[in-house]
Amino acid sequence: MSLPQKLGYLVPQFPGQTHIFFWREIAALEAMGVAPVLFSTRRPPPGLIAHDWSQAAMARTTYLGEVSLRRALRVLPRLPWGELLREVGRDGTSVLKDVLICAAAGDALRDHCRREGVSHVHVHSCARGALIAAFARHLGGPGYSLTLHGPLSDYGRGQRYKWRHARFATVITRRLIAEMQAEQPADLPPMILRPMGVDTEYLRRDTPYEPVQPGAPLRVFACGRLNVVKGHQDLIEAVRQLRAAGHDVRLEIAGQDDAGGSGFRLVLEQLIRQHGLGEHVRLLGAIDAAAVKAKLLDAHVFALASWHEPLGVAYMEAIACGVPTIGTDAGGVPELIDDGVEGLLVPPKAPAALAAALLRIAGDPQLAQRLSATGRARIERDYAARLGAEVIVDQMRKALTREGAGARPGPDPGPPGGH
Repeated sequence: MSLPQKLGYLVPQFPGQTHIFFWREIAALEAMGVAPVLFSTRRPPPGLIAHDWSQAAMARTTYLGEVSLRRALRVLPRLPWGELLREVGRDGTSVLKDVLICAAAGDALRDHCRREGVSHVHVHSCARGALIAAFARHLGGPGYSLTLHGPLSDYGRGQRYKWRHARFATVITRRLIAEMQAEQPADLPPMILRPMGVDTEYLRRDTPYEPVQPGAPLRVFACGRLNVVKGHQDLIEAVRQLRAAGHDVRLEIAGQDDAGGSGFRLVLEQLIRQHGLGEHVRLLGAIDAAAVKAKLLDAHVFALASWHEPLGVAYMEAIACGVPTIGTDAGGVPELIDDGVEGLLVPPKAPAALAAALLRIAGDPQLAQRLSATGRARIERDYAARLGAEVIVDQMRKALTREGAGARPGPDPGPPGGH
């Protein structure tokens, strides 16, 4: 069958500070001749709109949370309450809260897809975005697929319902696939291992990586949300230890907290003041992709001390730029970084081990250059952004072929439109 020209693409609170991956995948889809029709739940807070493409993305995006109470009341009686009440029995009353929030948005998604001629929606979330797509399907809209980006426990209740009706799902690590198979084996669509990816043509060096010179400051860069689980406080402590031992280390951290600067950032600022590191540790806030690339190319080392990390696009971007990278032996990171090959791994919550890894790279130029080269080769082979787009399109084509020319009406088409 012919490939559909349009694909619904739903990302919650798009475009957020970590959403460059989605924008690259959208570009890869367009390069394949597919027109992504962008949907999101709500607009990001102003403090998290960091990219030079953010305004263009927002102008293209339909925000499904901007719907009326009247629509919600009209839709609620038509929802699959038998299935949903079984989920309530398993998962408690929080499912009902999600239903009330997502019902009207699902109806709005159904209507938008009808008008746009969208026969499939891919949802980059297993939280409320997935529930919105499942409701849209039930109400007569298109089928949908999911991407699981982290542990299922991060995405709320009602997971069996969301997964049971999906056409397929991509999952970013083998570890997460195993967890899904153990958690709800009877309610899974076909699952495909497909890690996130980066634009390897954009994220590359024009000149060879140069290790730090003896006696010169070691420039360390980190990039990630300002959240306790990202371990920035452990990295700051590692810098304190190194400076106390007489080593000249300069750290810059890009990223913002979810409150736009009034949350965990204040904790980190206090920690920097407490240790007298104001001249040596800088919090850059949310910066755009070009600025991140510039910082990566200028760094001797990239380090992210996450307590748990499903996989980590920030690691991929650093490795793609040929920057020796230090990560934590947590979550799916070991599937990306083989210790001593693509980077170095340390335990989470271990500032002393992190400090030792920084010294190891600073003191061994041959190791630093080897990590730069082998890491870049791995990202080119396995983590290019176009690979995720290719999987989505291929699986969508297969699903629509199985269903017969893409026609799979939901059990309750209902009346179109209306707020």
